[in-house]
Amino acid sequence: MGQVDMMKKVPVSEQPAAERAHNFQEVCLGYTREEAMDEATRCLNCKNPRCVSGCPVSIDIPSFIMQVKEGNVQEAYDIISLSSSLPAVCGRVCPQETQCEGVCVRGIKGEPVSIGKLERFVADTAREMGIVPKGADEKKNKKVAVIGAGPAGLTCAGDLAKKGYAVTIFEALHKPGGVLMYGIPEFRLPKEAVVEKEIENVKALGVEIITDFVVGRTATIDSLMEDEGFDAVFIGSGAGLPKFMGIPGEQALGVFSANEYLTRSNLMGAFKEDSRTPIMVGKKTVVVGGGNVAMDAARTALRLGSEVTIVYRRSEEELPARVEEVHHAKEEGIIFNLLTNPVEITTNEEGWVNGIDCIRMELGEPDASGRRRPVEIPDSRFHIECDTVIMSLGTSPNPLIHTTTDHLDADKHGCIIATEDVGLTSREGVYAGGDAVTGAATVILAMGAGKAAAAGIDAYLSK
Repeated sequence: MGQVDMMKKVPVSEQPAAERAHNFQEVCLGYTREEAMDEATRCLNCKNPRCVSGCPVSIDIPSFIMQVKEGNVQEAYDIISLSSSLPAVCGRVCPQETQCEGVCVRGIKGEPVSIGKLERFVADTAREMGIVPKGADEKKNKKVAVIGAGPAGLTCAGDLAKKGYAVTIFEALHKPGGVLMYGIPEFRLPKEAVVEKEIENVKALGVEIITDFVVGRTATIDSLMEDEGFDAVFIGSGAGLPKFMGIPGEQALGVFSANEYLTRSNLMGAFKEDSRTPIMVGKKTVVVGGGNVAMDAARTALRLGSEVTIVYRRSEEELPARVEEVHHAKEEGIIFNLLTNPVEITTNEEGWVNGIDCIRMELGEPDASGRRRPVEIPDSRFHIECDTVIMSLGTSPNPLIHTTTDHLDADKHGCIIATEDVGLTSREGVYAGGDAVTGAATVILAMGAGKAAAAGIDAYLSK
C-alpha cells in the first residue's frame, strides 16, 4: 500500500471530460485493489458508526471496510449482501454525500471515507471472482408476489427469497430493472455489465421474474391473491408518469419528457448506431429541471451530438442533483442557465420547436421544501433558440394499480398510502414501497422501503 493522506479521499480515476462527452462508456472507472485497500485504511472503525444509521438499508459499513483493508473481498461481499441485493448499483448511484458519507466521523476534520466507491469495488470484484449471494437453507410454503422489478421490488424479493419464501416478480416492461434500466444512462450505470448481473444474482436466490406482465391489465392484485394463491403482495411499481409545466407550446413537435427521452436511449438502446429505436438529436437542446434526471437527460443529449442548456428556476445552491453529477455536466460542456423559468415554447409554421421564452428569477423566502422560493423579476423575459426541449420536472405513480384494486387507498397525487415502518397498505397482506408510495425519489430510498416491507411481510406470514 502507498502513503495515504488520512484527511483526503484516495482519488478515483475517471474518463477525461473531452473524451467521455462523445461516448456512452462509464465515466467513473472505480478503484483498483490497491487504491481500495488504501482508502479502507482511512476508516476509523467507530464504536458507534454513524454511517450505518445514515444508510437506508443499514449495511454494516465499518465491518465490510475492515475486510477490504485486509484484502478479503469474499468476506466484505458477504457482509454487504446481508443488507443489500444491489451493491454494484448502490456504489454507483446512491447519494452517499447526503447519507453514509454525510455523517462519516472522518469527514468532521477532513474528507469522509469513500464508502460508495469501496462498495462498488467489492461488488465489481466479487462479480469478477464469480462470488454470488447465499440463498435460504430452508424453503417456506408461502408465496409472495412482487409488482415491479425496480430497486424496491428487487430488494424486497431478494430479502424474502433469503428467508425461504417462493417469490415471483411481475414486471410490465420487457426487461427487469425498472428505473435502473430505463432511467439511468449507460455512462453512469452500465446495463449488461452491472444491472443485468445484479438481477441474475437475485434470480439465483430462487426469485422468478415474469416480464411483459401489467398488473391491473394482465391480472389484478385480487386475482393474484384469490386465484393464483399468493399469500402476500408487495407493490414496487415506481413512478413513471411524467409531469409537465402546462405552458403554451408544450405539445409542440420536439418536446419530450425526460422519462421518454431516457427510456428510448437507455432501455431501447437508441444511442447505439444499429438501434431500430429513433431518438431526437437536436442541434440545440434545452433541458428544464435541476435534478439527477435532468443531468442524465442533458448529458445524454450532449453525447448524441447536441449543444445543451439546462434551465432551472433556482440557483446552483438549490440544485437537487448530486454535486458529482453537476460537476461532471459542467466539465463536459453543458451550459447552466440558472434562476430562469420557462413561460412559453415557441414553434415554426410546421409546429416544430424553434425556441423557448423564459423569465429571470430571484430568490425570496423559503417555501415548504426549505428552499428559497423563486420570484419573477418583472420585464425580464428573453428567448433561447433551440429545436428540442426536454421536460424533467419529476414523475408520479401510474394510477392503474390502485384504481383496479378493491380497497387500496391512494392520496390525491396517486401515491399508494402505506405505513412508514413496513409499508402496509389499506389491504391486508398487501404492502407497498418506493416511488409508488413517495413519488419520485432515490434508488437507495426505494431499496430501503423494499427491505422494510420484506420484514413486514415476513412478520405477517409468520403469524
